[in-house]
Amino acid sequence: MDAKRFITVKALDLKQIFHNELNAIYGRDEVETFYFLSTEFYFNISRLQLALDPEFTFSKIETGQLITVLNELKAQKPIQYVLGETEFYGLKFKVNSDVLIPRPETEELINWIVKDNASRQTNKKLKILDIGTGSGCIAIALAKHIQNATIYALDVSEQALDVARTNAEDNQVNIQFIEGDVLDKTSWSCQMDDLNFDVIVSNPPYVRCLEKQEMNPNVLDNEPSLALFVDNENPLQFFDAIAALAVDKLNIDGQLFFEINQYLGKEMVTLLDAYKFEGVVLRKDLNGNDRMIKGHMI
Repeated sequence: MDAKRFITVKALDLKQIFHNELNAIYGRDEVETFYFLSTEFYFNISRLQLALDPEFTFSKIETGQLITVLNELKAQKPIQYVLGETEFYGLKFKVNSDVLIPRPETEELINWIVKDNASRQTNKKLKILDIGTGSGCIAIALAKHIQNATIYALDVSEQALDVARTNAEDNQVNIQFIEGDVLDKTSWSCQMDDLNFDVIVSNPPYVRCLEKQEMNPNVLDNEPSLALFVDNENPLQFFDAIAALAVDKLNIDGQLFFEINQYLGKEMVTLLDAYKFEGVVLRKDLNGNDRMIKGHMI
């Protein structure tokens, strides 16, 4: 849609244009959300303000900005990338195509870790390692909600670490970032020689290529494949490498947490059992899918 043909547009009319152009792709409710997210993000105009003033009119420049958003959404670019930010666990995070968009399921994992460590954090200073940090959402949320913890975060992508550092600064937390490939011990071992951890957590790549058909085009065409997909033949390669690292780097009574592929819960239990983790717990998310697992190093 060409923004140049608009001069000024009533807010109600512009919202209807969003619906006319996007409902077939996303559905009415999601388009409604996109519209109000955009007006609040770009112009600090809330949904309530627009509801109270049905004659509100956008200027030509404002209309052009919203039509640009509409066109990007029409090309199925995720709204989080369009706006350049998202909310996760009550915090704001900058996101771009170098990092995955944080998911609600990962918030459930954070909640599990925070609650599980509520009593432990009063007794000693915890050291926590987040592997495959991406935007930094896990590490930063834990830093905000587990007091007196030292947080380390590892990622193979320099570009992702740049985003994570910005998010740590914006959220006013101190994270020790490490660039390294968890599959290549030589890339990170020297930086963690003297470190041991009380908690290791990871949301590594776990989507098998055969599962791509279940995913929406806005994910497949925009989010980084490096952070999403694994070979069909070796879908647990990252979990295996991280479990091996955890055996070496977890303190006694240390905890290992994973977000996992919903179809591979039993295989993950077998994997952690093979590495002699105790008290392995497989947990479902709010949608009833096997999504998280925890083991203890005794």
